Amino acid sequence: MIDVGTLRALRSVAALGTLARAADELGFTASAVSQQIKRLERRLGVPVLAQAGRGVVLTPAGQAIVDSAPAVFQALERCAEAARSVAGGAPRGVVRVAAFSTAIRGLLAPAVTRLAAHHPELSVRITEQDPEQALHSVDAGTSDLALVHDADGLPVPLPPSLTRHHVHTDVGDVVMDRTHPLALLDRPLTGPDLAGHAWVTSPPGTVCHQWFRRLFADAPEEPDVRHLVDDFATQLSLVAAGGVLALVPRLARPPLGDGLVSHPLRRRPTRAVHAAWRRSADTSPAVRAVLDALEPSPAATDT
Repeated sequence: MIDVGTLRALRSVAALGTLARAADELGFTASAVSQQIKRLERRLGVPVLAQAGRGVVLTPAGQAIVDSAPAVFQALERCAEAARSVAGGAPRGVVRVAAFSTAIRGLLAPAVTRLAAHHPELSVRITEQDPEQALHSVDAGTSDLALVHDADGLPVPLPPSLTRHHVHTDVGDVVMDRTHPLALLDRPLTGPDLAGHAWVTSPPGTVCHQWFRRLFADAPEEPDVRHLVDDFATQLSLVAAGGVLALVPRLARPPLGDGLVSHPLRRRPTRAVHAAWRRSADTSPAVRAVLDALEPSPAATDT
């Protein structure tokens, strides 16, 4: 019989391409993962991996095993959920959540507080991961739930074993010093309003940088970008120091204090946030409890 842990290890190696990366994801050493694969090959009598440059690829036998893995994992999860339902269906145990950083701040942190108050036997373990990595973790069984955002308006592709649910729409606002001339306007800001001002913005390749570029898509001149900073708290410290504006998603925004204000845009940049989990966990009381607790913090909904 194939050990479930070995099956999970082989699936991770197949997805990530090296023993070292699979070991990092699973929390083992590369040597331990290698030994698992070797034991599997001895038991089957055929190789399941082959060298490919510095990485590895599946042999036809290995591919056949990995193709069958989702059905095995789903069957095991259904067994576990059946046991929980017999036990009364109360949310208990551990839910492992993979999420991007601003969802942790604006959605998960408030949820953890609510869950501790209403479901003391339920524990949430959070790992920060980008959307694609988070979905892989759930698909591979190393996480139970993922929070992901869309990419440039398009949802992240979902593996067939997963399902998703929209939990929030994040919005970007312009943050400025209270004494800034734009702070005096009592209407949403437009592109012409923003022309000629200096900025701190997220680095290229991020969703927030794409938002920023769209603000100036029709502008005749390039925007005056003074700073490229990934951390939003650091962006706000530069705004507080004076002279620059920042485009900040509400999920990422800490309390602004007395010196800063946020201003909405007429063409609001948005991104959809979804929760994703394995279809076989649809009836999990623990997963459902976490989903029910995912309400944004006040800063994520107010301007």
